[in-house]
Amino acid sequence: MGIERSEDAGVYKLTEKLAIIQTVDFFTPIVDDPYDFGQIAATNSLSDVYAKGGKPVTAMNIVCFPIKKMDINILREILRGGLDKMREASVLLIGGHSVDDNELKYGLSVTGVIHPKKVVMNNSAKPGDKLILTKKLGTGIISTGIKASEVNKNTIKKVTQSMTTLNKAASEVMMSVGVHACTDVTGFGFLGHAAEMLTDTNNGMVIESSVVPFFKEAKALVEGGFLPGGLYRNRDFRKGMVEFSEDVPQYLRDILFDPQTSGGLLMAVAKTKASRLVDSLLEAGVRDAVIVGEIVEKPKGKIIVRQIGLPLQGKTY
Repeated sequence: MGIERSEDAGVYKLTEKLAIIQTVDFFTPIVDDPYDFGQIAATNSLSDVYAKGGKPVTAMNIVCFPIKKMDINILREILRGGLDKMREASVLLIGGHSVDDNELKYGLSVTGVIHPKKVVMNNSAKPGDKLILTKKLGTGIISTGIKASEVNKNTIKKVTQSMTTLNKAASEVMMSVGVHACTDVTGFGFLGHAAEMLTDTNNGMVIESSVVPFFKEAKALVEGGFLPGGLYRNRDFRKGMVEFSEDVPQYLRDILFDPQTSGGLLMAVAKTKASRLVDSLLEAGVRDAVIVGEIVEKPKGKIIVRQIGLPLQGKTY
């Protein structure tokens, strides 16, 4: 599995029982605290391995740092944050590379392992499957608000906690219950990554926007015009695939296209397993896990977004 597909990571089979998963990601700071930024960047980089159902085992740092303009202690804090998150994930840091750059950037190249027959693809969902999302949306919008000093400390704390939460538990539960497909929700936004789940399939998708979890603070920021540039690009790229019902408010449409950093997993699971998967995720501490839609046969290649609640949300609801 390589660049010929819109998958979250590359997978290379070494033996009949072992494959490696490889991924890389880095970006500029989205929060002011360097330690938190390091944790977020590392969590985000590890996420693609979890989306494939694998276990990350090693990582290498990628650093761009303006050594002549910025205090070296900032870099130390970033690397400390990343290392602490790697330790939490039981990942070994084995090296890395740094360059002097005018713009600060940090991330990881990550290698994971998995049995070749257990790899979870992003476009192997089946009609009737329920779609489950594990984290709230709105991190891109709120990060834009942070840069404009429009976000209070409590909101920054909540969003940072979400972005530094590993998808490890969600992935482990997903693999124990069994799903048909999975992707992680990052830069292409919820609808962008959902669209990738329909690539090269005969499927369509229905999203129940009224139950999609998002940070409530994002609504006011959207209405105040604090939209990241990536949101516009995501919307322009996928607008031909998405149809909104008239009752879906504009702010929610924007949130569904919002580019996420270190977002949750979006899983497609058989209807008979959906309730059990949600309950198992909640019991494992994945607090925002919820059924947000389903895979349908028609309309092929389209995502229908409507403002209607789902009847099946698991016993916890």
